[in-house]
Amino acid sequence: MKDKFYLTTAIAYTSGKPHIGNTYETILSDSIARFKRLDGYDVFFQTGTDEHGQKIEEKASLAGKTPKEFVDGVAGVIKDLWDLVDVSYDKFIRTTDKDHELQVQKIFNKLYEQGDIYKGAYSGWYCTPCESFWTESQLVDGKCPDCGRPVKQAQEEAYFFKMSKYADRLIKYYDEHPEFILPLSRKNEMVNNFLNPGLTDLCVSRTSFKWGVPVDFDPKHIVYVWLDALTNYITGIGYDVDGNNGDLYNKYWPADVHIIGKDIIRFHTIYWPIFLMALGVPLPKKVYGHGWLLQDGGKMSKSTGNVMYADDLVKFFGVDAVRYYVLSEMPQDNDGLISWEAIIEKTNAELANVLGNLVSRTIAMSNKYFGGVVENKGAVEDVDEDLKAVVVSAYDKVKTAIENYKISDAISEALSVFRRANKYVDETAPWVLAKDPAKADRLKTVLYNLSESIVIGLSLMTPFIPKSCEKALKMMNAPIRSYDKITEFGLYENGTKVAENPEILFARLDAKVVMEEVNKMLEERRPKEVKKVEEVKEEKVSKPQIEFDDFAKVELKVALITACEKVAKSKKLLKLTVKLGEEVRTVVSGIALHYEPEYLVGKKVVMVTNLKPVKLCGIESQGMIVCAENAEEKISFLSPEWDIEDGSDIF
Repeated sequence: MKDKFYLTTAIAYTSGKPHIGNTYETILSDSIARFKRLDGYDVFFQTGTDEHGQKIEEKASLAGKTPKEFVDGVAGVIKDLWDLVDVSYDKFIRTTDKDHELQVQKIFNKLYEQGDIYKGAYSGWYCTPCESFWTESQLVDGKCPDCGRPVKQAQEEAYFFKMSKYADRLIKYYDEHPEFILPLSRKNEMVNNFLNPGLTDLCVSRTSFKWGVPVDFDPKHIVYVWLDALTNYITGIGYDVDGNNGDLYNKYWPADVHIIGKDIIRFHTIYWPIFLMALGVPLPKKVYGHGWLLQDGGKMSKSTGNVMYADDLVKFFGVDAVRYYVLSEMPQDNDGLISWEAIIEKTNAELANVLGNLVSRTIAMSNKYFGGVVENKGAVEDVDEDLKAVVVSAYDKVKTAIENYKISDAISEALSVFRRANKYVDETAPWVLAKDPAKADRLKTVLYNLSESIVIGLSLMTPFIPKSCEKALKMMNAPIRSYDKITEFGLYENGTKVAENPEILFARLDAKVVMEEVNKMLEERRPKEVKKVEEVKEEKVSKPQIEFDDFAKVELKVALITACEKVAKSKKLLKLTVKLGEEVRTVVSGIALHYEPEYLVGKKVVMVTNLKPVKLCGIESQGMIVCAENAEEKISFLSPEWDIEDGSDIF
């Protein structure tokens, strides 16, 4: 009987078309699902769309559509994108599916009836895109700590979930299951930032909008979007609150892994496990929070026009080149970088030069020297053994990397087969062997070894670039190698005839030509608002002149940074301890994206010392560090030309 493996992606929010960073998650999950299937597992892979909430209601209104009409359109776009990049999902769930909505209502009722949910009122700062309430101390620069967008004051009647009731039990689960959250840094963040300080009760209903699942016993309330969305992982496979669970649920739950972005790790590793504990449902085995794909060092944003979409990338590079790039460029525990130029470079260097070229010239040599027939004549030499060792050991390395969710490492190990085979071509020089009729058997053996290596390499690379590997294996006239036999060398059938006219798997790209077309497309699509902002920047509009007395009101001093640390609730803020002669102050500065804390310790900077103190993330900031910013938005603090005493006046 096959081992089961159930994996899910986060369901995509239907507020608009997903960019390549969102699409990456489904490609990542698909590569794992494909590997597991080839490795003999009974896989169930679920993805889908999150379709309720205030943001959807507002977007639909602006578009002149009903919310259902709006989400139907966007869900179709998302599903088409997933299909375009060859995502082999088994279930595509929508939170507007009637069976899901019914179970959400029943789940809410059960939690209410057993006393985990109670009715109250909420007053606080609300972020519409995140569907989250925040206290004053949780805001960062007066904005949402998760997405950085503006918040608004909201007060309304609401139902609350008693989160603190399950906090100790969750911490115990973390301790007993040390790999529940991957990578480990995400677990530490949850414990230190949320569990240790104490969980507050969670608002789980809203009354200020209508687009959502109604609380059936109090229909003016809509179920909180995260309670609705998270439960898709069990409703999608047939969970029933009343105990009449479907066969898929009985077979596949608990999930082996939820694959999500790091920005929603809190919801999946605190809220979701606690909801499941309250329902008496086993917890998933693992939650893997991947990093972001950053463009030009920053997060993609439609408002700035720097968004990359999968369908555009596929148009220029093809599906498998896009899949290969995003999978190979994202480390397990950090963010990855993406740019049009980088995709061109990687496609040429690895897919065209290393993989595609090896397949093409091996088939070409078989056709040229032996009419396309590949035979092993047993004319073995010492150099063959190292090739075989590398090839047959690759599977275990790929599998280990996959099991640890190090997908970029898995691709690197699979590519090592092709790299070693290319080196083998140089070592054996088939074109030289071909000149000596007495070495015909040796030449046949060399080409056989290359063909066998290619088949094994393609079989290992299939989860990542399936269509290209399928095409190449067809040209090699060989089926994909079964993973239970992939550590054996020599199974390529003797006498196999390869394709007479092989296709080019990956053509080399002319960077200049491609970028001209890309830039033309991007210029046509840039939002008018962005162009206007750029025009204003070019005009270099100066601020109005002031009197000296106005400037004299600003007190500037030299400050010595004696300690520095990141602010736990923020990605942008650093907490600095500064010395001004005999005086010591705390300053909160938004420069975390530009400086590591360790670098700043011991630096002398210019500081405004007579600003009114302000609280940021609950920390009182007693001044402001003066920085310069260039046209590329790079930040640099200002420092005295020579070593001058801290506390010195600047005038």
